[in-house]
Amino acid sequence: MKKLSIISLSAVLGAALLSSSLIPLTAQAYSIWPSNVEGQEMPSLAPMLEKSTPAVVSIAVKGTHEVKQSVPNIFRFFGNPNQNPNQAQQRPFRGLGSGVIIDAKEGYIVTNNHVIEKADEILITLKDGRQIEAKKIGSDADSDIALLQIDAENLTEIKIADSDKLRVGDFAIAIGSPFGLGQTVTSGIVSALGRSGLNIEDYEDFIQTDAAINSGNSGGALINLRGELIGINTAILGPNGGNIGIGFAIPSNMMNNLTKQIIEFGEVHRGVLGVSGRSLNSDIAKAMELETNQGGFIEQVMPDSAADEAGIEPGDVITKINGKLIKTFNELRGKIGSIGAGKTIELTIVRNGKEKNLDVTLKQSQSNNVAAATIHPMFEGAELENNSNNNGVIIKNVEENSPAALVGLKTGDLITAINRTRISNVGDLRSYLKDKEGVFALNIIRDNYAQYLMIR
Repeated sequence: MKKLSIISLSAVLGAALLSSSLIPLTAQAYSIWPSNVEGQEMPSLAPMLEKSTPAVVSIAVKGTHEVKQSVPNIFRFFGNPNQNPNQAQQRPFRGLGSGVIIDAKEGYIVTNNHVIEKADEILITLKDGRQIEAKKIGSDADSDIALLQIDAENLTEIKIADSDKLRVGDFAIAIGSPFGLGQTVTSGIVSALGRSGLNIEDYEDFIQTDAAINSGNSGGALINLRGELIGINTAILGPNGGNIGIGFAIPSNMMNNLTKQIIEFGEVHRGVLGVSGRSLNSDIAKAMELETNQGGFIEQVMPDSAADEAGIEPGDVITKINGKLIKTFNELRGKIGSIGAGKTIELTIVRNGKEKNLDVTLKQSQSNNVAAATIHPMFEGAELENNSNNNGVIIKNVEENSPAALVGLKTGDLITAINRTRISNVGDLRSYLKDKEGVFALNIIRDNYAQYLMIR
């Protein structure tokens, strides 16, 4: 039996992308549906799609990524000074994906972070054939959302639906550009809601659908029969990248919350509840003498957290957010993680067998505290903020004798690039340095002069 795997949907270009495995269908391989039966017109999705599909775009990216070199042992034995066993080489790559225009006036396009991550060039192809270079406004790797912007006239934006109103069994249509074939439409239903624990992203609250989606559909639209956006296609479960009818999309409400924060701040200011716990199951429910078997069971409440100030206690079970049922702790975490810091929400809890509603004002995640050892140890002691023009990161303050001061950072420095990769905001800086080691060349502007600063 072949092992199933979770697969992101961005496609890498290759010479053998479409091979002889594509077999033309003969005329006898299918039958043609009549346009009408007994004078009544047959139902069709075409009128709705003609209005919706211009809002879905193809994305082509170019960039470079690091590949570690394998140095032959002979060079290690004889100590060739020009060979470093740990050296990495920059190699070019190309990729394909999809995106959705959510604001025609501003030219905003939403896609997946993994589609455009590390891209130096992002080229948008509209349905009418126009090709326009896009700039990255910001992204959130933890939820796999990115926001781009293009400068173009006569764009078509898509209407965003309330994904909290979705039901299992609702019809769903996927639009994207699989395998670089061009815009493709497939249909199915909403197979499940609130899917989490898949370890695709840090914050998961997926819509599951059987609408066929494949490599290259990443960032494309999942819409309802009104042509409204209900999700952003992100990943599939399948052997060898093939579709078996199990696809996952980020809900439109989650995407909308995150992109609004990116537009306002250049990054996500993630709200935090301040609890730890697990999904409620029958064993816990029996031990705690609870009548419900679903929800987020609270094991610990952090002191001075949003949950603590709202009166949430260990042993409580959170069953709803703003009146919407919560089945698991991961679903609770995913929904909270997309709501911005400072937002007030209503949580329904079960305590001692009784339901209770609490208003909770979320606090800001410490990961968004740009004061900053969380970005890189060498930034410890520095306060960072986004430049007002979204073209770099300003060093707001540097503590004396801190690691940041020792590497040479000074108050007022503007970081514009790292290892020749453009840095637009704090989110870009954090994403680039995440899980990376080695020496990094910061391109900074100090006193109106550009210079490089090396950090390790």
